[in-house]
Amino acid sequence: MAATRVITAATNSTSSLLLKRPISSQFLKKSPHFLSLSFNPTLSKRLFTCRAVYQPQDVVSKEQGEPETLDYRVFFLDNSGKKISPWHDIPLHLGDGAFNFVVEIPKESSAKMEVATDELYTPIKQDTKKGKLRYYPYNINWNYGLLPQTWEDPTLANSEVEGAFGDNDPVDVVEIGEKQRKIGEILKVKPLGALAMIDEGELDWKIIAIALDDPKASLVNDVEDVEKHFPGTLTAIRDWFRDYKIPDGKPANKFGLGNKAANKDYALKVITETNESWAKLVKRNIAAGELSLV
Repeated sequence: MAATRVITAATNSTSSLLLKRPISSQFLKKSPHFLSLSFNPTLSKRLFTCRAVYQPQDVVSKEQGEPETLDYRVFFLDNSGKKISPWHDIPLHLGDGAFNFVVEIPKESSAKMEVATDELYTPIKQDTKKGKLRYYPYNINWNYGLLPQTWEDPTLANSEVEGAFGDNDPVDVVEIGEKQRKIGEILKVKPLGALAMIDEGELDWKIIAIALDDPKASLVNDVEDVEKHFPGTLTAIRDWFRDYKIPDGKPANKFGLGNKAANKDYALKVITETNESWAKLVKRNIAAGELSLV
């Protein structure tokens, strides 16, 4: 029998009830609070959040199946036991420059875990290729995961990064703190910089961040601070993501923006723009394709 374990992750969260079908105007008239857009004055642009009737204060992550099997999933539930999406229903912005970060891959591990963007409630699962579980050729040295309520639009060319189109996924985060986190853990982080990785022609942002509860969090606020207090880390992150596909016979990934990490302000710009793209996606201004909006 598949093992089931429960892990609690405290966060302020919201819950959505988005459908894979276009939302009818009749439904919206019946449920006027189905979708709302909010503006946070601390940022220069709009930050959107999707809300539904229920707004739980806690999120629980629940494992289903055995780790390192094709059936393994980590689902997210509200405090009534209802499944929610870690991509759509956990708020992005926390105020005061802090953001929610959902851990997919703990540091010093190699199983390639990711949010299943095409499955109902977008649980975390291990990625596959030709029916087999995927692993990195060596451990990743940082906690890795996603920023909720962001999306890299595959129809949008970025003129600042070689005209590359988005990779159709939430924005990735590389968290450089000292502690190994758990799959499904939700952390409060602050962005420090951004790497513009180009993976087989697609733009795949890597936001460099640190958890607010890390002992060194108060010392680092931008890329210059990372180099000072975590010497060599920015280069190591770039080189790791540049080279990890080479053992599989694929070419090295490239990086835009001068092959260096952009500063915190640029990272915030990326977060805001990809949050706006996500809002267009969930409002059906852009076709969802196979993506689940539930």
